[in-house]
Amino acid sequence: MTRILIAIAVMALTTYIIRMIPFAFVRKKIKNRFIQSVLFYIPYAVLSAMTIPSIFYATQDLPSAIAGTVVAVVLAYFGCPLIVVALSASAAAYLAMLLLPIILK
Repeated sequence: MTRILIAIAVMALTTYIIRMIPFAFVRKKIKNRFIQSVLFYIPYAVLSAMTIPSIFYATQDLPSAIAGTVVAVVLAYFGCPLIVVALSASAAAYLAMLLLPIILK
């Protein structure tokens, strides 16, 4: 039990330090355009790094995951609403999972 509490305390401290350092050392507004652009895209990069791998492990097989991903990327590229993209990608992955064994036989 104490090992779990120590692990939680270490994780909380690590998270706090990472978030506190920029506030402690950066007092002025950041004027460098490169640093501003890097900071702007960090949330998108982190979200992508967490989401993309889980997309390919969400289904039973890789082809259905690829089908859902392709449908999602195409619909997102054309500016469809998020709910349409999510439902269409799910439907495509489901249909690919159902139809792929029939097609391959």
